[in-house]
Amino acid sequence: MRSIIKLENIVKKFYIGEVNELEILHGISLEVKEGEFVSIVGPSGSGKSTLMNMIGILDRPTSGKYILDDINVGEANDSKLSEIRNQKIGFVFQTYNLISKMNALKNVELPMLYAGVERSARIEKAKELLELVEMGDRAKHLPEELSGGQKQRVAIARAMANDPSIILADEPTGALDSKTGRLVMDLFHKLNKDKGKTIVLITHSNELASETDRIISIRDGNIVSEAKGKSFQGGNA
Repeated sequence: MRSIIKLENIVKKFYIGEVNELEILHGISLEVKEGEFVSIVGPSGSGKSTLMNMIGILDRPTSGKYILDDINVGEANDSKLSEIRNQKIGFVFQTYNLISKMNALKNVELPMLYAGVERSARIEKAKELLELVEMGDRAKHLPEELSGGQKQRVAIARAMANDPSIILADEPTGALDSKTGRLVMDLFHKLNKDKGKTIVLITHSNELASETDRIISIRDGNIVSEAKGKSFQGGNA
């Protein structure tokens, strides 16, 4: 399998004054293969979220090289980076990040709107994706009318809107009870196995990480270990 994500010696520094700088990532090198389900695990303050921002092109590294799906991210301008984010990466966050004034269907449509997909095609695809995450009967509901697990399933449908090759999930079960979190993890396994999506899961939970193909442990801005996950035989989404 080819590498879809390749980080080489990624350093991220934040400037906190004229002289002082804070280095969060200290030369991270990491490859993720196409179709792999990888977890990045570490305690709070380890650099997990900063690393996710690098992988998701939400921020630029201070130095180092990043190749995403054969594109050198460092050589791309801002408009090209926006296009890459919109087309190649689906984001799922702990806090869902749904638009409160839009119903579930319109939230799922939104990335397709930005991508210039015409209205009837957007609606049809959004309905299909809501059915995929078993939220078809909640299409007209506003986020405030949904439970946490329902919001996260809508967020996963939205992440799939432009059929990205990569899904980045940052603590996607962090705000959910264990039963609802199980449903969300089952859904990620389904997308990985049935749809062939490459998934990078950021988590502090070793239990969730153990379900993935590979566990990358990060501490104090460095990768400290890599391990194979268990073969997951879980339930259905």
